[in-house]
Amino acid sequence: MAQALGEDLVQPPELQDDSSSLGSDSELSGPGPYRQADRYGFIGGSSAEPGPGHPPADLIRQREMKWVEMTSHWEKTMSRRYKKVKMQCRKGIPSALRARCWPLLCGAHVCQKNSPGTYQELAEAPGDPQWMETIGRDLHRQFPLHEMFVSPQGHGQQGLLQVLKAYTLYRPEQGYCQAQGPVAAVLLMHLPPEAFWCLVQICEVYLPGYYGPHMEAVRLDAEVFMALLRRLLPHVHKHLQQVGVGPLLYLPEWFLCLFARSLPFPTVLRVWDAFLSEGARVLFRVGLTLVRLALGTAEQRGACPGLLETLGALRAIPPAQLQEEAFMSQVHSVVLSERDLQREIKAQLAQLPDSAPGPPPRPQVRLAGAQAIFEAQQLAGVRRGAKPEVPRIVVQPPEEPRPPRRKPQTRGKTFHGLLTRARGPPIEGPPRPQRGSTSFLDTRF
Repeated sequence: MAQALGEDLVQPPELQDDSSSLGSDSELSGPGPYRQADRYGFIGGSSAEPGPGHPPADLIRQREMKWVEMTSHWEKTMSRRYKKVKMQCRKGIPSALRARCWPLLCGAHVCQKNSPGTYQELAEAPGDPQWMETIGRDLHRQFPLHEMFVSPQGHGQQGLLQVLKAYTLYRPEQGYCQAQGPVAAVLLMHLPPEAFWCLVQICEVYLPGYYGPHMEAVRLDAEVFMALLRRLLPHVHKHLQQVGVGPLLYLPEWFLCLFARSLPFPTVLRVWDAFLSEGARVLFRVGLTLVRLALGTAEQRGACPGLLETLGALRAIPPAQLQEEAFMSQVHSVVLSERDLQREIKAQLAQLPDSAPGPPPRPQVRLAGAQAIFEAQQLAGVRRGAKPEVPRIVVQPPEEPRPPRRKPQTRGKTFHGLLTRARGPPIEGPPRPQRGSTSFLDTRF
């Protein structure tokens, strides 16, 4: 762990300037009529070509073929080969297949199958005026430099309005949270109209209690994050306490938006690939990596004597250090298992005061990624009386026993005699001369 999150900041290899589009609404000065969209759809972005360290085209094609094979037999793959799915997610899902893979990973395809027509009914129903007004004010703030969301009457903003409205009707007790906007927008960039069910799974399975009116799970995870910092990065933890920077000043934007507004967009997609596969622990790993990159050395902490400077350092990590390949390599090197995370959650949950506002957090309902979701959906299908979609083992009946083969009788017979009898009568010829030693062909067995 000291090697993964040590105090000495290990710089990645020298990289070029930012070669990716940033997701927030403040990175670029504004769209112009002459500016082209990059490969992710951001107007004026610099991701027209893959950045440094990006895998070559041949390797991408190989990964695409692997994902096509895995998703063609998804139940079998998840039942027997989830470790391969996890490793492929860590390498990054090919862009052409995220629309196919994300709903499978988060279980949205099962929700959509079990409730056909639900989203269409919710999208056509009138929404609550209270939430509709709030959602309408936030639409233009979600990736305003993306070509999908430039026009207020375009399909991007209108589709985002329908998805967010449908969720307020689907869960009226929770309503709308502003952090759902960028999450739903990223989903809409890849997989409409399945974005609704993916949003439901993220809000209710991956991060339950995050987007409700009390956000009790966010407060609990903030305490867990500080406990991990105290154990893994003690000098950074001490500095944050000295300058008065609590986790609620920076962590909600990271976790609630799934880093959609804090990282270059290609890196955001890689974080989502791992998050949908492994669950919330990926968010903690990414957060710990960002804190280490910003404040990991004594020189960096010395340059941040106060609260504002420290927050500025956390929000202004050089883009070259956030490139997808180098950054995700550091994220996956953080040794934080699901067992470690659950142990820390239980410890912090026991320390929460009984007088805390809102309902108590329920971390036990949070599922740890795609494998746990798949198993839960399989179990739910069995309880409903449906047959679980798992591969069956077919045992072939044994074949009828064959009579044993009789060993040929060769006792008292010569190999030469066997050959002559098999080939017919011997050819007449002069007698062979007598030799003192017995020939090999005349040797008896």
